[in-house]
Amino acid sequence: MSEAERLMARVESLMTRLEGVLGPPAQDLDWAQARALRWQRGEGRRGALRALPYVSAVRLEDLRCVDRQKQALDRNTRQFLAGFPANHALLWGPRGTGKSSLVKALIHEYAGLGLCFVEVEHEALVDLFPIFETLHGRPERFVYCDDLSFEPHDPSCRALKAALDGSLGSAPENVLVYATSNRRHLVPERMEDNLAGHREDGELHSSEAVEERISLSERFGLWLAFHPLRQEEYLEIVSHWIGRLGVSEGDPSAMRGEALRWALAHGSRSGRSAFQFARDLVGQERLRRQEPESL
Repeated sequence: MSEAERLMARVESLMTRLEGVLGPPAQDLDWAQARALRWQRGEGRRGALRALPYVSAVRLEDLRCVDRQKQALDRNTRQFLAGFPANHALLWGPRGTGKSSLVKALIHEYAGLGLCFVEVEHEALVDLFPIFETLHGRPERFVYCDDLSFEPHDPSCRALKAALDGSLGSAPENVLVYATSNRRHLVPERMEDNLAGHREDGELHSSEAVEERISLSERFGLWLAFHPLRQEEYLEIVSHWIGRLGVSEGDPSAMRGEALRWALAHGSRSGRSAFQFARDLVGQERLRRQEPESL
């Protein structure tokens, strides 16, 4: 290897290491096509929005047994797109019950009306105000969503509280926060927090720790609770996905038994579990059709 080649190799190695520290270079976005974005950041340079090549293909009609939640969030989103007042929304409940899927389905439903999805990793929440600066004034309407959970003194939690309400520089008019969480109040509930409460003149006063815990969730104007599925609801979702993926159910009683055993083995009778079972069942059926029968 010549001296020039060795020098170029060292420069390329140095640039690779620098990008890991500084974060990604800025990207020129095609705003006419960008409907899903992710904020990426480094330690030494302001982050940048980068376009995601695809979004989950789930659609509103695929979401079953969450009609009340679907109608409420869809109405709130249509208000937002029309330029009318709308609320930040907190979708909370057990894992796999359709919270994130509902938000993603809205992107497919309303991308033609200018709705855009922005994904921000937990550690990048401290960049919310630079993100808002980037989005402010654009004609598109942006929904930010993530699976949120915080420790009580997490700086990301404070940044989100300030962005939602309580700061001079809150979210711009064209940005809503749709947050999903397994916790109603987004931060852990500890026994000692409740024990620190006190009675005064016969009234119960919560401790400051409890007040701090609920102060983030109350900044969301729309709360949507998701609950575990009943058995028949789970089986209804299984049946929907089997048909959606292009295979008939075959023997319904056998399918029911297999679906229930799948849920038991996975410890979850949820929409996610129903979708995973349907994918496995349909994949096996299509593979059998493709392979020649053994003699």
